[in-house]
Amino acid sequence: MTAKASQRDGGDADIDDLIGRVYDVALDPSRYEDLLDKWESTVAPLRQAQDATLLLDEPGIVGHFERADAVLEGMGAKRSTDEIALLLQQFDTVAAVVISERLDVAGLNEAAAHLLGTGQGARLTSFPLEAEDRAALARQIARMLGDASSEPSVFRVRREEEGQFIVFHMRRAARASGEPIVIAVTSDLRWPKGFGDILAEAFSLSAAETDVVRLLVECCSVKDIAETRGRSVETVRAQIKAILGKTETRSQIELIRLALSMMDIAGATEDAQPGPRLISQGLGQLEPLPFRTVFDADDRAIDYLILGDPKGTPVLFFHMDFGFVRWTVSAEAEAARLGLKVIVPVRGGFGHSDPTPKGANFGDVAARDAIRVLDEEGVTSCPVLALAADHMIALRLEQLRPGTVTAIVAAGGYFPCVTSEQVERMHKWHRFIQAGARYTPHLLPFLVKAGFHLARRGGKRAFVHSVFGESPADIATFEDEEVFEALVTGSEVCLSDTHSAHDGFTRQTLWEHGPDLPKLLKWSEGRFPYHSLNGLQDPGMHPDTIAEHAAAHPWIEFKLYEDAGQLLFFRHWRDALALILRYL
Repeated sequence: MTAKASQRDGGDADIDDLIGRVYDVALDPSRYEDLLDKWESTVAPLRQAQDATLLLDEPGIVGHFERADAVLEGMGAKRSTDEIALLLQQFDTVAAVVISERLDVAGLNEAAAHLLGTGQGARLTSFPLEAEDRAALARQIARMLGDASSEPSVFRVRREEEGQFIVFHMRRAARASGEPIVIAVTSDLRWPKGFGDILAEAFSLSAAETDVVRLLVECCSVKDIAETRGRSVETVRAQIKAILGKTETRSQIELIRLALSMMDIAGATEDAQPGPRLISQGLGQLEPLPFRTVFDADDRAIDYLILGDPKGTPVLFFHMDFGFVRWTVSAEAEAARLGLKVIVPVRGGFGHSDPTPKGANFGDVAARDAIRVLDEEGVTSCPVLALAADHMIALRLEQLRPGTVTAIVAAGGYFPCVTSEQVERMHKWHRFIQAGARYTPHLLPFLVKAGFHLARRGGKRAFVHSVFGESPADIATFEDEEVFEALVTGSEVCLSDTHSAHDGFTRQTLWEHGPDLPKLLKWSEGRFPYHSLNGLQDPGMHPDTIAEHAAAHPWIEFKLYEDAGQLLFFRHWRDALALILRYL
């Protein structure tokens, strides 16, 4: 009885394969490229058929991604001398059980003990499942134990008393002795204590309506809810309609997503703070620089660096979503020679800067953080040099404090996608992430987090070659000795042995695909000098896309480079500084 999602956007076999690869990546991030390829072959036809439509938002599919995300999160940090305990520590936020070749419980975590009402050593036949499902589950696990090449399996069963569905994702593994085991992770969701009260207060829900939301989150159908609550199907449907109205959601899927998001806020949040790293330390040529810290009105810490001449003329620099807070040694030296005080705010969730508050507008917070740093440095106005899409943050900054921005130079300027064709033209990795933000934003956190885990495991050089591999100009730029040091050193605020800014990266990417950016661009017309330097080998901005934006935004002066890609600034920083000098 294999789990199947109803009304799928694509073929069941393709979706099942995709879900399997999602779990593969959660357990082994080195298989990220396999997921990327399968994702493209499965989702690309859906994108082309349903432009601007939310894809893969079935509750069952979303649940798999959330479970895989929990698995991925657990994989990163915990260590134990006991191999079974080590396996289980990877799943501390979901119910997980390890089944031995004797079909008994070799180990389980607290969540599984609570869910299954069983303990270590218990037989599989004692699980509180419906008899038919229990027997089928035992047969499936036995088959997997007996076949060293068995593929991961997704299995849906019902609890014995409540009849509630539990979905097991199972994969075969082996102990150090060679004994086969099956690791079974469930998609069961535990309703946080007191969460019903939070939900009821936030949306003025009755106790009955709150209970209906809980049952929907637990994957119950309308019929299941009616039977559980002793009400008619028509009554439950009426209750759901009322709930949708109160929560201002348009569908059960959107309602469930809202509830899951609020559950995440209500629950324990991931500690996103890195280890003690107060110095931006180069690899040999770059001068070590201290991070400075200010606090906003809510006592959030905001780190920043000053490059060049600390007593010079101010220039505000935005580091893009990869956290490139350092320049090449030659560029930093030239900034000092020119008397430029380059102020580099570290984005929320990057480095030691406190994360952007949950629910807050990413662009607003990034702009206000920059304003707070400028205030600390006594700067009332200055030009802005921004990488990729970060020039959009400068626009929001100018809206919040008019007169601050005297000019914008966007190096490798990235502009919001307004057509599906602009997404499809991107290189593979960029299309994977950017299309994810546009069509499957609810799944993007997992996709980004998995990529960050891959980068941490394989190293930044291998990751850059994967991300920019279709851009010879970017690879050549990265392999320059000075550029390599600048990018590896600067991106420590994004990814290091002790820190991952995947949440900040995700939130920025989602903001870049939200409704704000096209409006910001239109608002900017005629307000100040605006330049965009663009490489024709940019994996995220195809030459045709650049041409479309240049035609749509004639007040922006575009300059094109055949020998550059997204890393344009690190090859043509002299041109960028020459433009900045015009506006000092």
